Amino acid sequence: MKQIIIALFIFISTSALFAQRQVRKDIRKGNDAYKEQLYNAAEASYKSALEKNAASPEAIYNLANSYYKQGNWDNALKTYQQYLATENSNQTKMGSAWYNIGNTLLQKKDLKQSMEAYKKALRLNPNDEEARYNLATVQKIIKDQEDNKQDQNKDQNKDQNKDKNKDQNKDQNKDKDQNKDKDQNKDQNKNQDQKQDQQPQMSQENIQQLLKAIEQDEKETQEKVQQIKAADRKQKNDNNRRQNKDW
Repeated sequence: MKQIIIALFIFISTSALFAQRQVRKDIRKGNDAYKEQLYNAAEASYKSALEKNAASPEAIYNLANSYYKQGNWDNALKTYQQYLATENSNQTKMGSAWYNIGNTLLQKKDLKQSMEAYKKALRLNPNDEEARYNLATVQKIIKDQEDNKQDQNKDQNKDQNKDKNKDQNKDQNKDKDQNKDKDQNKDQNKNQDQKQDQQPQMSQENIQQLLKAIEQDEKETQEKVQQIKAADRKQKNDNNRRQNKDW
């Protein structure tokens, strides 16, 4: 019985050692392809290693790097985070993972999250000068963007104020024109009043003279009418006489 257990233990140990060797072999193969910038081939080798040992920190980390080199930012981020879930003791390696996460987020133009990743990298490894430099660069970019945004807001406010002032000036000019028109109307009315005041008023004597003239015209007109009527009557009488005579 003991011999069977010992044999089984040796078999398991041998199988595990063989599998470990295969994992190392796949990783080395992936590293060689990575150095040759054959990132797709490197990805395949690292995945092969993980099929044999899904918890291999080295295979996970290098797979994340191969994703990054291929511009596969989402898979790179996910795989770096997977690495941090397996590596929780070596601060230098963890700092390197956070540094790479910062670079990946920077590629995705997520500046604020990238800045936070660099800060975490420096907390884990304060001697990482590359992380320090990238952090300062991202902070400068963020500040410049905020300053530009403030400048744009100022320019917009200036433009709005200019438009507002233009509208106010238009309204003022409109009011001035209206007031000017009102003044002109007042002046015209005033001139008309002055003209009316300047017109000579008829005296009582003039009025009497005008009435007499009118009466005289009417008298002459009536006399003419009477004369016409008298002439008509005479003509009728003459006609009647002629008719009677002929009879």
